[in-house]
Amino acid sequence: MEIRRATVRGFDAGTYKATVQLEGNPHYLSGVPVNRGIAGADMAAGRWCMVVFVDPHEPSDAMVIGVY
Repeated sequence: MEIRRATVRGFDAGTYKATVQLEGNPHYLSGVPVNRGIAGADMAAGRWCMVVFVDPHEPSDAMVIGVY
């Protein structure tokens, strides 16, 4: 398991998924599930977030677990 810092680049309240940019990486990850305990209003573009990867080698196995 690995936790990485990222920046929120977009959020879809209908699917509760985000587009994030991992720190130090020019590419975006889209369709990342967001913890339902995080208010949709807190998922504003430009905010820092923490993304957990259960399998660090599988980007589709990620979830946003917090924003700050």
